[in-house]
Amino acid sequence: MSEITDLGILVFGGLLLRFSLTLTGQAWAKSHAQTVAFMILPLITFVITKTITGNIALSLGMIGALSIVRFRHPVKSALELIMYFDLITIGIATSVRTKWAIQLILGTILIIFTVKIVQKIYQKFGKSFYNVSFNEGLALNSMEIFAKEKIDLIEKDSNLTTLLDNSAEGEIIYRLAFENKNLLQLFKKKIEGLKGITKININFS
Repeated sequence: MSEITDLGILVFGGLLLRFSLTLTGQAWAKSHAQTVAFMILPLITFVITKTITGNIALSLGMIGALSIVRFRHPVKSALELIMYFDLITIGIATSVRTKWAIQLILGTILIIFTVKIVQKIYQKFGKSFYNVSFNEGLALNSMEIFAKEKIDLIEKDSNLTTLLDNSAEGEIIYRLAFENKNLLQLFKKKIEGLKGITKININFS
């Protein structure tokens, strides 16, 4: 039971750190990838520590296994990188003590689905638990808006990921990323006809 409590403290602690960063203006920490990463990474570290405790040979072997990982393509997000290490840790932990591997698997799955469920609850109240990043593989449901002037409705929207202010040249570019096609279409209807918009580019998944 104490192990389950430890795991709960780790996840809660990671989430508290994430909230601390977002409350102090660190917008990068509010993306979906970072939200999940802040909760999963402590679990991975915990399982690694438990697995290699008292076994010097295994600890050196794990360091070697993790250090030789190379990627032929750039890693797009923190979550992608953490999931690779998650899988490596599960494999190593299984060979030593299956219990730790099972706990890491269940913990990872629980975090991923819980974050998604919490986001849907937030959306019912018109809020967002995390922001969808334009660069996290979800940019297929994205929108790029060109405007001659600043538009408050767009700037206050939680789906806004990038604002390129070239107002000196008479152009402002807004980039937004959405979780699905329906949310994108609803926002498009909301901004249609707004004064100042010159062009809208849309990408659907």
